[in-house]
Amino acid sequence: MSQPSPDVYEQGRGMDAHNQVMRGIRAQAEAAYDPHEPTRVWIDEDRTPDGLQESLTIILNTGGCRWARAGGCTMCGYVAETVDGGSVPHPALLDQLGVALEHEREHTDEPCPLIKIYTSGSFLDEREIGAETRRAIAETFADRERIVVESLPDFVAPEKLEDFVVEGLSTDVAIGLETASDRIRQDCVNKYVTFADFEEAAAIARDVGAGTKAYLLLKPPFLTEAAAVTDMIESIHECGTHAHTVSMNPTNVQRYTMVDELYFRGGYRPPWLWSICEVLESTTGADTIVVSDPVGAGEDRGAHNCGECDEQVAMAIKDFSLRGEPSVFEEVECACKRTWELVMEHETSYNLPLE
Repeated sequence: MSQPSPDVYEQGRGMDAHNQVMRGIRAQAEAAYDPHEPTRVWIDEDRTPDGLQESLTIILNTGGCRWARAGGCTMCGYVAETVDGGSVPHPALLDQLGVALEHEREHTDEPCPLIKIYTSGSFLDEREIGAETRRAIAETFADRERIVVESLPDFVAPEKLEDFVVEGLSTDVAIGLETASDRIRQDCVNKYVTFADFEEAAAIARDVGAGTKAYLLLKPPFLTEAAAVTDMIESIHECGTHAHTVSMNPTNVQRYTMVDELYFRGGYRPPWLWSICEVLESTTGADTIVVSDPVGAGEDRGAHNCGECDEQVAMAIKDFSLRGEPSVFEEVECACKRTWELVMEHETSYNLPLE
C-alpha cells in the first residue's frame, strides 16, 4: 500500500474536480477548537466478539483526516471539528486523554472494559497521533480488555498495532471501507481506498493478533434507496471473511460536504430507517457481527421515516445491535412502511429522491 506524504496526498486520488470544490466548501468552517479538549467523549454499550461490554468512546481532537483536507469524502464533515494547523503536540493530547478519563470517573462506577478511540481521521496516521502518544495511550489502557482504533488502510502497520497487543489488549483496527464496491466507493464517496487495500490491512492486523472492524456507509449520494440496500447487504457478506464486526453507518447530512450541498438543493434524502431494518434482518446469517447506531435518527438530516414511528424504529435498531435478535423488528409497524416500499420499487437514479 502507498505511504503518501501530506503535501501530495490528494494527487491522483479521488476526483480532482470534487476535491478542488470541497476545499473551498471546507474553508467556510469558522469554529475554533481547543487542542487540550477532546472533541467528544461518551459511555455506551457495544456488542463485541466477547459479548456486551460497556464502552468509553473518545474522539481526540487532532489536525484531522489528511484526505478530508485534500477534499475528501462526499459525506464527511468531521474535519470541520478539528484543530487548525495539521497537528496537536503530545502534551496537549495527553491533556485530552485526562479529560476523557475524568469523564469516565464521573459517569461510571467501574472502568469500561472496552475503549474506542477516534480522531475524525486516522489514529494510526503519525501526523495525527505520534508514536510517543500512541504508546502512552496503549500503556494507559493496558488494564482494560479491548481497544478499537480507527484508521485508513494506508497507516495500518504491524509495529503500530503491536504497541497495544503487547499490553495484552484485544485490539481491533476499524476501517472506513464504506462499501465493498470499488466503483461506488470511488464515484459516490470519492474515497481512494480499494477493497484490496482493506484486505491487506485486515491481513496485517490478523498476523499480529489483532482484529478488524469494517465501517460501511448506507446510501452515499447518487444511489437509489433500493440500490443502497442491495449494496449494503452484498458488502456485509463480502466483509465477513475479513472483519469480525461490521458497523453500518447510515449517511447523515453534515455541514461543509457535497451531501450537504445536494440536500440543500433537494437532491438527497438520508436513508429510511426501514432500510436499516431491512439490511439488519437480511444479514442475520452473515459471518460477522452486524450493528448500526444511526447518527441523528429521526431528524431530517439523519436516517428517518415519517416522523411518527421514528423513535420506535430507532429503538428496535438499537436493541438489535445489542442482542442480534431480528424478532425485535416484528414489534414495529407504521403506515409509512408502504411508502418506503413504493420508493424501493419505483425510485430511479435519474429522478431521486422520490419522497
